[in-house]
Amino acid sequence: MATSPAPKKQQSGFLPNLIFNIILPTLILSKLSTDDMLGPELGIVVALAFPIGYGLWDLKQSGKVNALSILGIVSVFLTGGISLLELDPKYIAIKEAAIPGLIGIAVLISQKTSYPLVKTFILNDQIINMPALNQALEKHNKQQEFERKVNFSSLIVASSFFLSSALNYLLAKWILVSPPGTTAYNEELGKMTALSYPVIVIPSMVLLIGAIWYLFVQMKKLTGQDIESFLNDPSTN
Repeated sequence: MATSPAPKKQQSGFLPNLIFNIILPTLILSKLSTDDMLGPELGIVVALAFPIGYGLWDLKQSGKVNALSILGIVSVFLTGGISLLELDPKYIAIKEAAIPGLIGIAVLISQKTSYPLVKTFILNDQIINMPALNQALEKHNKQQEFERKVNFSSLIVASSFFLSSALNYLLAKWILVSPPGTTAYNEELGKMTALSYPVIVIPSMVLLIGAIWYLFVQMKKLTGQDIESFLNDPSTN
């Protein structure tokens, strides 16, 4: 008797991420944190509850626990903690810079291990058919050359996180000028959240896409096969 396939884990899309991580927190911090509405402290709690709750829900739905998701949730908790304790806004800037900076350092360090992080970002089983790629590389005796290409790609990936780190810090220092615990501070935090996508995510994504494009070009060049030969069908994952 044939067994039915296991149900697929749901994966979140771009629109829910945008709504729960950017739009709702921005609206609450900017419009509902006045003294006659939620107030500064409750405004912080309600606004950050959405990305935290969505992050935890997404982890449960995906069935996977990965370091990047955990770092995202921790980052939101730290933002809330620093704001509610009314610490100097410079700590928000330091936190905003530290997390992507640490990821960039981890990418570089991981290149010296058996599990380089660039393979998690790009050469993972959800995207690339690694057995087929390894077989094609072995056929042309190009394994070592491809590893050098992967190492170069990791530099591009790491640079995207270092760029994000610098832009995070500059954005926070530029926008967060009011003392925590005030409506003005919440509005500035909302503005920083809203600007994070166009100012930070887009330039970083350009570099990440560049790293992916570079590796895909090298795959075709070293194996003589079109990249489609090594792409997995997302519907089967």
